[in-house]
Amino acid sequence: EVQLQASGGGLVQAGGSLRLSCAASGFTFDDYSIGWFRQAQGKEREGVSCISSSDGSTEYADSVKGRFTISSDNAKNTVYLQMNSLKPEDTAVYYCAAAYGIDVPLDFEYDYWGQGTLVTVSS
Repeated sequence: EVQLQASGGGLVQAGGSLRLSCAASGFTFDDYSIGWFRQAQGKEREGVSCISSSDGSTEYADSVKGRFTISSDNAKNTVYLQMNSLKPEDTAVYYCAAAYGIDVPLDFEYDYWGQGTLVTVSS
């Protein structure tokens, strides 16, 4: 059974940092790209960042470039999203998802989704 377990959300003040984790199981981790997406209340879901597990290539949304860093620990089948310099507009439910293939872009249809973790940034 494919499982993606997102964790690490919480309440933080503007300018602060959080690290999200996405623990994956039930599939061959190295064959997949893992993405982080977010959905703010009343808004459409948007892609934040993704990483190709096999070669480590990454992609970031313009809104988070320079502030967020995605990384992967293949030994633990876990992807992290380090979020620095957080802004109130980063407030959203963050989801991790998996797509089969290398360098799968954020605008691709991802196959598997985990439950979300809420990030709230206060001003």
